[in-house]
Amino acid sequence: MFCNRCGTETQAGFVVCPNCGRRVGDPVSGVAQSRLARHLHTLGILWMVIGGLFLIPALGLMVFGRGLHFMLHEREPWPGLFQLLLYVAGGSLVILAAGGVCVGMGLMQRAPWARTAAIILGVLALFHPPFGTALGVYSLWVLLADESGDEYRYLTRAG
Repeated sequence: MFCNRCGTETQAGFVVCPNCGRRVGDPVSGVAQSRLARHLHTLGILWMVIGGLFLIPALGLMVFGRGLHFMLHEREPWPGLFQLLLYVAGGSLVILAAGGVCVGMGLMQRAPWARTAAIILGVLALFHPPFGTALGVYSLWVLLADESGDEYRYLTRAG
């Protein structure tokens, strides 16, 4: 039998690798759940909630952009430009909302791509205080733990 982390050959009765100290065999078979296993479902739900919350300002910007056409009555020199900017801002928020919902569902279903996407969105979310920053820190704390990559790959194969 070989250690999953360092590749050292271990004897049949060993529970822990004598070289690196990692548990030998199945990374999820321990009695206590790991940080990733305990928090993955919650993280997926939070990504879906934040994605839903992004829909509120997105729809507000798009409705305001439509109402701007009626308020200005073509008196301003560039009313179409302001309307276009509001639609672009609202559309970008819709894309972020869809990304958050997709990442949340991917994490809950343990999709192989979801961990990488959640790490990228978690880094980007750090710049959106207060909820985005909290979600970004929580995502990185859960997904960038020392052994989370190996364990996530194992969970995707098991699920």
